[in-house]
Amino acid sequence: MAEERLQKILARAGYGSRRACERIIEAGRVTVDGEVAHLGDRADPQKQEIRVDGVPLARSQPLFYIMVHKPRGVISTTHDPLGRRTVLDLVPLPIDRKGKAIRVYPVGRLDAESEGLILLTNDGALANRLTHPRYEHPRVYRVLVAGEPTPQNLERWRRGIMLDGKMTRFDAVTIEGRRHGETWLKITVHEGRKHLVRRMVAALGYPPRRLIRTAMGSLQLGSLPPGRSRPLTRDELRSLKRSAGQGPQRPRRGKTRTGRRPSSPRSRQRRQRK
Repeated sequence: MAEERLQKILARAGYGSRRACERIIEAGRVTVDGEVAHLGDRADPQKQEIRVDGVPLARSQPLFYIMVHKPRGVISTTHDPLGRRTVLDLVPLPIDRKGKAIRVYPVGRLDAESEGLILLTNDGALANRLTHPRYEHPRVYRVLVAGEPTPQNLERWRRGIMLDGKMTRFDAVTIEGRRHGETWLKITVHEGRKHLVRRMVAALGYPPRRLIRTAMGSLQLGSLPPGRSRPLTRDELRSLKRSAGQGPQRPRRGKTRTGRRPSSPRSRQRRQRK
C-alpha cells in the first residue's frame, strides 16, 4: 500500500471524520514508528507502526452504516462527561471477528433538544464528504415555531439575513401547517454552523419549539421511530455515496466536450459501414 496522509488512515480506521483526525494529530496523540506525527505527515499502515494514545492502530475493518432516530435529551456524541445518554446507547454496536466492538461515530451533530436523523459509520471518507462545507450537502428539517410567519418572513429567510456578520439563508423554506398559534416549517439548508436553523428562525421573532432532521443528502429518516436504529439498505448507501461523489455517476444526456451529442450504437455502426 502506498503512503497516505495520516488523517485519512485514522478516519478509515474509525477515529472520526478527517477533520476530527486532524485535531487528534495536532494534539500530539499520534506516533509513527515511535516519533510524534505532525499534520501533513504520510505513512504506510502496512509497513509502519501507527499508534493513537499509545495504542497500535487497528487493521482495516469492515465498514458499517447505521441510521438512528435521535430523540430529545440524547447527546449526538460518542461520550458525554456528564453521563447523559448518547446515540451510541441507542444501537447495538457492530462486533469484529475477535468479539470486540467496532468504533462508529456520528456524521454531523444535533443538539440535545433536537431530534431526527443521525448517521453512524466508521467510513471516514464518506463522513468527510457529508460534513465538509465544500460539498454543500443539503439537510432537511421540520421546525415547529411559535407564531405565524408571513410570506415576507419566508422571503427574507430565502434571501438571507445577517448572522455573526455573515449573510446566511435557507435554501428552501415552506409552511407545512399551523395550529394554536404555532407553525410547522419545512427547511432545507446546506450550511452546518452550530444552531444555525434555530438561530435563523429566532432572528425574525419565531422561537423554535421543536426541530426534527428528516433528511441528509439523499438519506431519508422515513418512518423510523424515535430511539430506534437500522442499517442502511444497499440502495440507500449506493444513493448516498453517489450524492457524495463517491459512487458511479449516472451518465448525463446531452452534448459531449466536443459540442456534439453522443452517438448511439446504431449510428456508429452505420458510420463504420461507410
